Amino acid sequence: MTSFLRPMVALALSLALLLSGCSENDRPLDSPVRLEGAIFGSFYQVTIADSLTQGQARELEEGLREVLEQVDASMSIYREDAELIAFNQSPVGEWQPLSNELIEVLAISQSVAESSNGAFDVTIGGLVNLWSFGSEARPREVPDDETLKARLAEVGPDSIEVDENAMQARRLRDVFVDLGGVAKGHGTDRVAAYLDGEGIEHYLVNLGGDLIARGYRDADGEPWRIGIEAPLDDRQEATQIVPVHDISIATSGDYRNYFEEEGRRFSHTIDPRTGRPIEHRVASVTVAHPSNAWADAWATAMLVLGEEESMDLAREQDLKVLLLVREGEGWRSVASPAFAERFGGELSEEMNLEVR
Repeated sequence: MTSFLRPMVALALSLALLLSGCSENDRPLDSPVRLEGAIFGSFYQVTIADSLTQGQARELEEGLREVLEQVDASMSIYREDAELIAFNQSPVGEWQPLSNELIEVLAISQSVAESSNGAFDVTIGGLVNLWSFGSEARPREVPDDETLKARLAEVGPDSIEVDENAMQARRLRDVFVDLGGVAKGHGTDRVAAYLDGEGIEHYLVNLGGDLIARGYRDADGEPWRIGIEAPLDDRQEATQIVPVHDISIATSGDYRNYFEEEGRRFSHTIDPRTGRPIEHRVASVTVAHPSNAWADAWATAMLVLGEEESMDLAREQDLKVLLLVREGEGWRSVASPAFAERFGGELSEEMNLEVR
């Protein structure tokens, strides 16, 4: 009798646990659902307004973590096993077969480099490292002119070649490719594509400040709202809340990552044309674009270009661009015509936009 009862008790307990697990997975969650964590040395935060159960949310989080891990494994400069590190260590002049996503990001980078006359250039990894903002362990100090000139001589969009049809690329000089100005945007696009593929219609993806909004934040059709960050060194504060719908937004700024030496401030944003940190008054550039990878690359390029050149380029390319330009103790907001048109006259008045 005893030997028979013990398996029956065990079976009853297993069934109870199974039923409990099923009911937990089927439990509806209050909307919106927020999934968040750390990636790329930063954070991700995905807010979903669709109706979800506990089980669905868990599966979505596992899926998006896998997507982000794939991007990191491809484009990180901090992982020895990354695809990009292997490319950077490949023999000069030899074609290397690369993944679809790495080819795509390199192609975007080369296009923005050409359109911005070299203001965006992913081959500046050696310069970024030299100024102590990259993966090399270096003290934060101004490099000597001779070393700076040597590394600058290697840099340039013409130092790599990308063959999209054959899915391959090669280095033509011994450059270190750093995708820091575009990879996070690509990761944001990948997360959005994953959510689209899972049938999610209403969400806001925030990957370290790069954003994609789809659908609405609630059943009443309220748009998602994001903050345009003020260029403040000591705290995070929104200068304006912007309603967004079915668009992606990326911002590049020079007010967080920098060092000072002998009273001078050196930004982490390096001008590929001079090899030195930017020194103009543009504190941040925000770009709205269907693709976050493109928005990320354009924002980086325009932060390098400064006010006049970036506004000329924004009009030429019909880009939605917002600049925050330092002026005295504050700043002024400068927008391209496409940005002002997209976000409306009322918002332009609220932000006291100067449309250029």
